[in-house]
Formats: sequence, structure tokens, C-alpha cells
Amino acid sequence: MVTIKNREVLVRISGAELLLDAIETALKAADSYNAVVSKVKLRGDYVEVEGKRVEVRGRIHVLGFGKASARMAEALVEIFGDLIAGGVVITPTGGNRVGPVEVLKGNHPIPGEDTLKASKRLLEYLQVVGERDVVFVAISGGGSALFEVPEEGVELGEIAKLSDELMKRGADIVELNAVRKRLSAVKGGKLLRYIKARRVVSLIVSDVVGDRLDTIASGPTAPDATDKAFAVAVLKKYGLWDSLPERLRRLIEIETPKAGDPLFDKVINVLVANNLGSLQKAAERLASRGYGAVILTSMLEGEAREVGRVLASVIKSAALHGFPASPPVAILAGGETVVTVRGRGRGGRNQEMCLSLAMAIRGLNATAACVATDGIDGNSPAAGALVDGGVVEEAERLGVNPAEYLDNNDSYTFFEKLGRAIITGYTGVNVNDIFLAVVDKDK
Repeated sequence: MVTIKNREVLVRISGAELLLDAIETALKAADSYNAVVSKVKLRGDYVEVEGKRVEVRGRIHVLGFGKASARMAEALVEIFGDLIAGGVVITPTGGNRVGPVEVLKGNHPIPGEDTLKASKRLLEYLQVVGERDVVFVAISGGGSALFEVPEEGVELGEIAKLSDELMKRGADIVELNAVRKRLSAVKGGKLLRYIKARRVVSLIVSDVVGDRLDTIASGPTAPDATDKAFAVAVLKKYGLWDSLPERLRRLIEIETPKAGDPLFDKVINVLVANNLGSLQKAAERLASRGYGAVILTSMLEGEAREVGRVLASVIKSAALHGFPASPPVAILAGGETVVTVRGRGRGGRNQEMCLSLAMAIRGLNATAACVATDGIDGNSPAAGALVDGGVVEEAERLGVNPAEYLDNNDSYTFFEKLGRAIITGYTGVNVNDIFLAVVDKDK
């Protein structure tokens, strides 16, 4: 189970133990091993996947790519044992094997030579899959960069450069992946063209706000809900269309497989874990400790520092007016914000959101935490941060000005100085970010 490594430092803060328990509960709910074990059941000569029956007549193979794919492979090996003939999964760290399944290293967040080498090995492995076999595909966040084989005539470096430019110019994940699918030979449902098996079961952990299956890891086994006109519009919106080579423009104007294509008759796409599921488990944990729990949304988006101020306004409303609920109350939200980099500091969207929030709840009897479920918040070693109504005064006593650190995008340095950064290390979990706050009655 994922734990908070510096828990003993954080528990000195009022309300911290309660929130840390809830965070660990949320991470446990998002753990891809647990998610797969709860959804996939071996029933004699067939497999039940969330109520759907899959006959096992041949061998079972495991493919995967993403931050959580190794844990998912571990679960499948535990469930099926000797029935698994082999497989290949690709993660940011790589490894040796999970039983008969190879664990290879790819590049993240921009695909590189490790990604290309591992991806070609995955396609090579598919040559041993027979028509009577069943293939399980473990898909999770990060899969777009970790698994990539370009279309003929496209260089991996061209996809990497274009992806990097789109991200720098503010493209969201739907826009980014709409373009990547058209330059890739394996995204947007195209992976299915390489799989001869009669049945493919994709187990998907969502790191996408709204859980769009065609966007998670660029939808390698899902019909593409975006069209070529949208992809072209994205490139024009960000000023990249006119500078693209003609051969790339021609590829982008070729349609990807859509719903209704016979290609998808053999696939079952199952969402096994998402942000909302983690929020619900955390809410149950907080409710068991005597707090009314309100989940605001699992689709939180926007500029991190501005979202922090909005969440602070909800905390203030609960504390001062009893809306959306009276103290003691827990307020939860999830999603993924963004940071416009203005300075040269260290931090990430969660810590920036928490710093902005802390400045706005000064003096209130409330404690809040903002956490990246994958354990990696921006360019810092932290997953997030924990704050309360007294953090600004504490900083001032130390001669630390919160506004200066916020302006320099240096939230990690601020929280590290105050001992309030949350450290988990790489979790192998990825269901976006979670925000938790508890508001107590005035003392």
C-alpha cells in the first residue's frame, strides 16, 4: 500500500492525521492492483469482467503501458497464474518481469528511443498471439508517451517535438491526443489491427478528467471520438498547421477508426479506477470520523492558483455561513489544474493550488491538502502539500513571504521550509489529483 513517507512530520499540524488517513484511503482505492482484482474474476473456463463473460479457449496474454501497468500485470498474473502465456508492459521505470510478462522502460512525458524500442517489442510479441487467445491490455495514464510506433513516413522525433510544442502552447489532453492519434500507428483504436485474438479486454485506469476512453493513453483500443477536422483545428489554433510538412498534414487528414467499425467487435473496454472512485472512498473515511462529506466535483480544471482561491471560498462559506454544509464538514474535489510558469522555482500544480488557498483561509479553523495521486507534483520531489489557517502566520514568523514564493512558482521550496510538503515517492497510481479539506467548528 502507498504511504505518506513524512507522516510523522505532518501529524503535528491540527487536523493533519485525519486528512492523511483519507489521502491514503484514496490512494488505496486507486491502486491498480486492487482495482483489477476487484473487477476480474476467473470462473472455471471463463472470465467475468465487471459482469461481462469472456470465454477462455486458448491462451491468455498481457499487454500494458502506463504508470500503473506493472501493478495491473501483477494482479492479472495473480488471478490467472499458469494460464498466462506471456506478455509485455511498458512503464516509466521498467523492470525485469512480472511472472511471464516482460516489464520494459519507456520515456515520459515525451516519447523517446526507450519508448520506441519497447513498443516495437510489444508489437513483435503480438506475432505469437493466436486467433483463439484472449489478450488483456492494461492501460493507464502516461501510456501516450510510453507506447508509440509512428505511422509510416513519420519520425518519432517529429511526434515528440509536436507534442512538446502543443503542451507548451496550452493544449489540453483531448486536443493533444487528437493530433497524436493521427500520426501514430497504434493509437486511436489502431492497436487492435495488430491483435489476431478473438477477444481483447482492456482494463483502464483513468487519468483524464471526464474519463474519456478515447483520450486515456490516446485510446489504443477505443473508437476515436475526435475527427480530422478537429485535429486540424487544434493545430491551427496553436499556430502549428502551416509549419507542418505536407506529408504530416496528409496523415492528419486521414480518419481514425470510429464507433461501429468491425475492428471494435472483439474488444471490451472496462474502466477499473478513476478519480471519483478515490474521492468516494476518502469521503467514506472522513464520514466515519464524524464529518459530513461533500464531494464538489471530480472534474476540477483551471489555473492552479485561481482554483485554490475558489476552493478557499468554499471553505470560508462553510466556516462562516454553513454552506454547502456546516462544520464539522469535509470538502473534497478532484481533477487536474494547470500552472502558467512565470518564475523559476520548484513546485507543481498541487502545491501552487495549496499555497494560493492557504493565503485565502488565514485564521480559519480548517486544514486542507492537495495531492497528485502519482506522487509527482511538477518538478519537485513532493506529491503535494498540507496547509491550515495558521500557515501564513507561521511563515511570517520565519521571515518567509508566501506571495513571493507563489509569484516565483516556488511552492515546493515554501512548503519544504515549513515542513508541509507531502512526500509519497512514485506511487504507481494515477487518477489525477485530489483535494481534501476539513472545516471544524470555531474553538
